[in-house]
Amino acid sequence: MSLFHLASLADLDAAEWDALLPDEQPFLRHAFLLSLEESGSVRAGSGWQPDHLLWREKGALRAAIPGYRKRNSWGEYVFDHAWADACQRAGIHYYPKWLGAVPFSPVTGARVLGDAEAAAQLLTALPERLYQQGLSSAHINFTDARSDTLLQSQPDWLRRIGCQYHWHNRGYRDFQDFLDTLMSRKRKQLRKEREQVARSGFNFTWYRGDELREDQWDFIYACYANTYAVRGQRPYLTRDFFSLLAGRMPHSIRVAIADLHGQPAAMAFCLVDGETLYGRYWGCLAEFDRLHFETCFYQGMDYAIASGLTRFDAGAQGEHKLVRGFEPQLTTSWHYLAHPGLRDAVAAFLQEERKGMRAWAAEARAALPYRRDDQ
Repeated sequence: MSLFHLASLADLDAAEWDALLPDEQPFLRHAFLLSLEESGSVRAGSGWQPDHLLWREKGALRAAIPGYRKRNSWGEYVFDHAWADACQRAGIHYYPKWLGAVPFSPVTGARVLGDAEAAAQLLTALPERLYQQGLSSAHINFTDARSDTLLQSQPDWLRRIGCQYHWHNRGYRDFQDFLDTLMSRKRKQLRKEREQVARSGFNFTWYRGDELREDQWDFIYACYANTYAVRGQRPYLTRDFFSLLAGRMPHSIRVAIADLHGQPAAMAFCLVDGETLYGRYWGCLAEFDRLHFETCFYQGMDYAIASGLTRFDAGAQGEHKLVRGFEPQLTTSWHYLAHPGLRDAVAAFLQEERKGMRAWAAEARAALPYRRDDQ
């Protein structure tokens, strides 16, 4: 029984990795993670050096965690910059650290993969590996309930919670059926936003990954990159990632393209499994009033209803989603900090943060636009 690390998923057979996955969610699949690596989207130079952990018994792969050695905290969506700053002031090295996650994807799902007993042994061996490799800490982000159970049984791991906003399709026949569940004022607001975009002349078409031409992928990437350019930042993903993923997982890709007078103007890039639409990236080449809401939210809700999907995860953060019917959803991450002083300080902080986050989620739920029984 041994713990191994893997510097690239290219060195592991896809079927062997995918056999550990518990469901159809696309983000953990060998093809998705390998596309990130081979496109250059994750690499040592970007602060995301692949460092996947494997647990083998008699040569057979029994458990794994997709992992990365990090020299920054960008693209994680669980924000520990303040911890790193405190370490710097105290003369403690915070980087490099090790992160178990799906890069640039704040989507809850399986993280500690494989047989439960083998996965527990992998987690037990992880702190010693941190010491041997000179790593300050281990972090596992956006864990599912099974991973939470495994991590909760390990000593010295600290639990952190966050909040996202997901939309649930409760058997709606169409968008109007959903609107009928809202309070009158909110219903009018959403209808007005959609009508404003429609009057501007926008038409939307949904495509699967195998229905898109390379020139359309060029447009999709230009829109995606522009969302970073307007903030003076570089995009996380390379253009090659989109073509690689389209070739390997076309059935998991859905893209909505907005045309204006016959010319593409905006897009929303999504992934899908049997139950959920995952809104990942959006972008436009010029600003139009209310186009963001239509492209990122209402089109996805329409698609989920028409496709019989039960949930629409439109990405991290965004309290503005509440008034559009997206409900608060608590997320979980886990943190192992080798330095005892840092661990104690963060543990005290997280205890208070959890209280505040739960209170915020309850307050947000009370602010949802759905009609009450007395309305």
